[in-house]
Amino acid sequence: MHVLIHCTLLLIFAAATCANADTLEEVTKRGYLRCGVIEGSPGFTSLNDDGERVGFDIDHCKTISAAVFGEIQIEYVPITPHTVFTLLQGGSIDIFPDGATWSFTRDTTLGLDYTGVYFWAGQGFVVRRDSGVKTVADLDGATICVAQGTTLELNLSDYFDTHGMQYTPVTFADADKGLQAYQSDRCDAFTNERASTAGRIAGWPDRDNHVILTEVISKEPMAAMVRQGDPRWRDIALWSFNVQIAAEELGINQGNVDEIRAHTENAEAERLLGLHGDLGEALGLSNDWAYNIIKLVGSYPDLWARNFEPLGLERGLNANWKDGGLHSALPFR
Repeated sequence: MHVLIHCTLLLIFAAATCANADTLEEVTKRGYLRCGVIEGSPGFTSLNDDGERVGFDIDHCKTISAAVFGEIQIEYVPITPHTVFTLLQGGSIDIFPDGATWSFTRDTTLGLDYTGVYFWAGQGFVVRRDSGVKTVADLDGATICVAQGTTLELNLSDYFDTHGMQYTPVTFADADKGLQAYQSDRCDAFTNERASTAGRIAGWPDRDNHVILTEVISKEPMAAMVRQGDPRWRDIALWSFNVQIAAEELGINQGNVDEIRAHTENAEAERLLGLHGDLGEALGLSNDWAYNIIKLVGSYPDLWARNFEPLGLERGLNANWKDGGLHSALPFR
């Protein structure tokens, strides 16, 4: 789930001793990646019928593992919005791929680093189809369920104050409890990140009786997080995610990567796939690290098709810049 976690200043830089650690060395010696995941959000993190973890965030865990090991070697560590920052600071997890909204306060106070925006989220509302609510303006005077202590709660307050609207918040410890309250008619609307909401309500028996409004009240740049003070590990995370954006721009995907690797004459594709240059060496990785990411996990469109198309989600802001979106690859040279 894309948790828009409010910066509770409970983080007192307890991880100062971990900040200088070489995470790549630790992960390599351990033999597997410790990846923190917030469970129970179809499309992002969930279990399939075979009991396997699947989702966009799970694929990001696999991306880092593919880059480091050339195979999938992961321990998934269940976390909550209230524990993730301290667990990451303290070294109990190596990366939080689900990430959080990249904000000034978080970036400057948590002792953690962001690793590049991989998902552009937007906060929206789900309402009952027969409520007559068509736009956010129609929620003036409404009772709204929201997760407590999150940027969702702050965005809600800011938006309604700015537009001179009234509302009554009903707060809960997490999104699931808020949705349960909405289902029980304790509020007129539930607010959350739109894609996360779509995944969570996809299996409702009465799904057709609910509508996710098309309007959003915020733009939320989501980025994976790592401990501060370990620039090589941050670079590995940033450039591993960037591989999947670059692959899309170069027309490379999980299905054709071997053919392109064998026949491409594109210089950047050759560098990306490890045919020329030593990009992997600069990160402390093998030179086929990016090839392994695409082969084992896929390009950004592969991830989107696998996890979000079944939910009916269009890419929107998450499209490549060539298609009117916000994603643009950093050059591999």
